[in-house]
Amino acid sequence: MSAANNPVPSPASLAEDLAPKKTHLVRCTYRVIGEKGLHRSSLQDIADEAGVSKGVILYYFKSKEDLILSTMRWALSRVAQRIHEAVSRAQTPHDKIRAMVDAIFIDPTANRRFYLIYLDLVDYAARSERFSKLSGEFRSIVNATYADLARLGQEQGAFRRVEVEEAAQAIRAIIDGLFIQWLQEPRWQELHEHYREMCKRSLLAYLGDQETA
Repeated sequence: MSAANNPVPSPASLAEDLAPKKTHLVRCTYRVIGEKGLHRSSLQDIADEAGVSKGVILYYFKSKEDLILSTMRWALSRVAQRIHEAVSRAQTPHDKIRAMVDAIFIDPTANRRFYLIYLDLVDYAARSERFSKLSGEFRSIVNATYADLARLGQEQGAFRRVEVEEAAQAIRAIIDGLFIQWLQEPRWQELHEHYREMCKRSLLAYLGDQETA
């Protein structure tokens, strides 16, 4: 079914209502796996970061997998909401693209932590149904936002005509591809702004806009 016939999913549908103690544990888990990687992070590492025992973690989360899933859901929902809010505030299709990229490329350290964690999610999603489902939810929300942007630009004569679901996949590929390249740069902090501006130019060029970013 065409995306034009479906409402854009809300980032709120991805969010999980967490009690304060769970939120604290999730934030600590995010910091640990962002530094050590998912495979090298133990429950003891997370417990040390949170200042609790492993038993406390397992009291709130039945397993390490449940904790990691909640952590990734928390992180993905925040990113989806930030993109949604930035796009909503901008007026023209061109400004919405720029605002979206600015909301994604927010800070070198924050982006590096998130994308390293996200790549772990992609790895897990290829092997685990639960992680695959979460990854699919995030992908559908973000792709719907991208498709909506492409559709709006076409309706206002700002972008070339292209099938909007295909455009959403291409937009995602450009963004993720540039992030993967950026992560491998020895001077990743220094080059963050360069990649952000290149992303804007690349998206507008793909969408057929003649205005320079």
